[in-house]
Amino acid sequence: MVVPDFLCLGKGLSGGKIIVYPPRQATFVPEENILVGNVALYGATSGEAYFRGVAGERFAVRNSGAHAVVEGVGDHGCEYMTGGKVVILGQTGRNFAAGMSGGVAYVYNPDGTFEENLNAEMVDLDKLDKDDVDWLRNTIRAHVDATDSAPGQRILTDWESELKNFTKVMPRDFKKVLQAIAEAEARGAAGDEIDTAIMAAANA
Repeated sequence: MVVPDFLCLGKGLSGGKIIVYPPRQATFVPEENILVGNVALYGATSGEAYFRGVAGERFAVRNSGAHAVVEGVGDHGCEYMTGGKVVILGQTGRNFAAGMSGGVAYVYNPDGTFEENLNAEMVDLDKLDKDDVDWLRNTIRAHVDATDSAPGQRILTDWESELKNFTKVMPRDFKKVLQAIAEAEARGAAGDEIDTAIMAAANA
């Protein structure tokens, strides 16, 4: 197994783009090896990250706005996450989404074992809607373009069949807030009225 030579990659990322992939001449299989160390994207607030390979423990902890794609994570992935979007194209370690109060994670789960590693105290597993599907496909395509990801290519090649293997991890409180905003906007509300609806949903 490849041992990463850096930790905390992208800590506090606040814009820009990070792309990590092994040397083109490498003979190992990236999605079976750790290429990104522990605590990658800790406290990230914005930006993008595409990782061709597996990340260590506590991936995207306290992420509040960055978007990322990775091909597997260790324990405690997306812990205390409050925003942003994360795509996992491989296995997750235990205690995934512990304390996750915002943001969304899309997990590739063809063997149905992801639930065993999920901390479901604050999150639900939801079906993807049209906006999710469009965003996910475009993001995986961006990952393939950036890293030449084999898992990403396989998924895109058989997209209609592979799509059913994705699970959406959605924090319950975040979902209530988004629903409140949508309902307020549908009523024609704006400004303070939307803020009031958000506060009511958050405290419900």
